[in-house]
Amino acid sequence: MANLKRIPVGKSDLQLSPIGLGCWQFSGKSMSAFWNSPPQDEINAIVKASLDGGINWFDTAEMYGNGASETALSAALQAAGRKNGDVVIATKWNPILRRAASIAKTFPAREQHLAPFEIDLFQVHLPYSFSSVEAQMNRMADLLDAKKIKTVGVSNFNERKMRLAHKILKARGYDLSTNQMRYSLLDRRIEKDGVMAAAKELNISIIAYSPLAQGLLGGKYHADANAVDKVPFMRRRSFKSRLEKSRPLVEALVEIAQNYNVTASQVALNWLVTFNGETVLAIPGATRVEQAKQNCNAMSFAMTTAEISRIDGLSKTFMEKR
Repeated sequence: MANLKRIPVGKSDLQLSPIGLGCWQFSGKSMSAFWNSPPQDEINAIVKASLDGGINWFDTAEMYGNGASETALSAALQAAGRKNGDVVIATKWNPILRRAASIAKTFPAREQHLAPFEIDLFQVHLPYSFSSVEAQMNRMADLLDAKKIKTVGVSNFNERKMRLAHKILKARGYDLSTNQMRYSLLDRRIEKDGVMAAAKELNISIIAYSPLAQGLLGGKYHADANAVDKVPFMRRRSFKSRLEKSRPLVEALVEIAQNYNVTASQVALNWLVTFNGETVLAIPGATRVEQAKQNCNAMSFAMTTAEISRIDGLSKTFMEKR
């Protein structure tokens, strides 16, 4: 097994590899507009390659196929010979059209889908609920009191709601550990809207989802525009709207990658989890074993200050709202 360094997550006791594995793509047919979900044997191989590469945590969610991703992840970890406690599991509660009381009501289903693995990090998936942030965080604190989970996170919370969630948990004697946000070289809005600054101030880790802009940063689609027509509909629409605007940045990533015999995707991931110190962790997905291996090896090189600055400058345009 490779030796990826571990970094602290917020003020929690969790120590995670800077890169984890996002498991949205294990959702089955329900997410076919975004991903061609691999079969279970391929999922097993992807998870095994991630573990062998030094990744020690996996992020999934109730919303990913109504538990399908959680079930597939558990099966893959067991196929790899892992037991409870060997890895860190993060999942999320779906708040849409629900009240905070459903956090406790639906938690047994999360446990069932992920069994025998316990849930370490439990997150509110979106800032949309029939209940207040206060009610949601108090129900999360109840799970902490009961030792059902180890720490709490949120996802897609703006600065105000993130600060409020942190304050409410503090009143219960706990800390907010994470805020999972869309963050990549093609979407740096959190550096401008206060989320990143507040996360650093409060010692809250940012978990970057879609850190490769769902594959657009890899260079494949800039080299062959026809390849865009082969991806599922929702990603295809997003790719076409950003292809030319992102070309100068992606060409620079490809050029820098050649200096280290790596890929543009690996350069993009490396930049993302190092540019802000240890504040950011990333959860790229993988639908093939080779992608999982590349994710793990994204930390195998260190860029020069000039290269880091060059990437920063070319991607600053993506701090604005899309």
